[in-house]
Amino acid sequence: MRRKIIMATAIVSGVVAIVGLTGLSVSAMTGSPTSNGFASVATNVPALPGTVVNVALMNMGGQMMNGGQNMMSGGGNRMMDGTGGMMSGRSAGRSSSAIMGLMLDRTSVVHGTVSFLAVNRGSISHELLVLPLSDSQTVGARAVGSDGKVDESGSLGEASTTNGQGAGEGITPGAGSWVTMDLAPGRYEVLCNLPGHYFAGMYSELRVS
Repeated sequence: MRRKIIMATAIVSGVVAIVGLTGLSVSAMTGSPTSNGFASVATNVPALPGTVVNVALMNMGGQMMNGGQNMMSGGGNRMMDGTGGMMSGRSAGRSSSAIMGLMLDRTSVVHGTVSFLAVNRGSISHELLVLPLSDSQTVGARAVGSDGKVDESGSLGEASTTNGQGAGEGITPGAGSWVTMDLAPGRYEVLCNLPGHYFAGMYSELRVS
């Protein structure tokens, strides 16, 4: 009888602890929670128009999610050295490499007004850029220049202002940024174009029907 009472007490205590932690995590979040449970840490996020695509910007050393719960896009992950150069095999294993990724909470949307809410889950600054993909282009295959960046010609919008809208100086760790645009049917590449980041795997494809 005593053992049953002890076990019941332990279960109740565990439930109380879980409820307390859940309440703490919810109260600690700022911004608006999204439909997939991925909450924005950005402050003062307005009600975004159209379809909202939530984007996680990541690097090892930060909060790498590696396709975690409810994150559903085929972003790339590669190892890179300090100069943005590709590493593989033994050299990558011996070096202080970084793995980067950009994940979307959906892979397709309906054409029209689309808002992107990017949250930096990493430990260094990132950004978000949207570029169209032609029928012959493959996501992650853009040419990278000597500056470690891809050609931004034809960009449809950028979110790189810490806790703000549009283009800026980069999204600092733990912050967010957002941008709204009209997208026609087609394929689009969502990427980070800070030096070396695209080559390191920060890109995902979004299809618009």
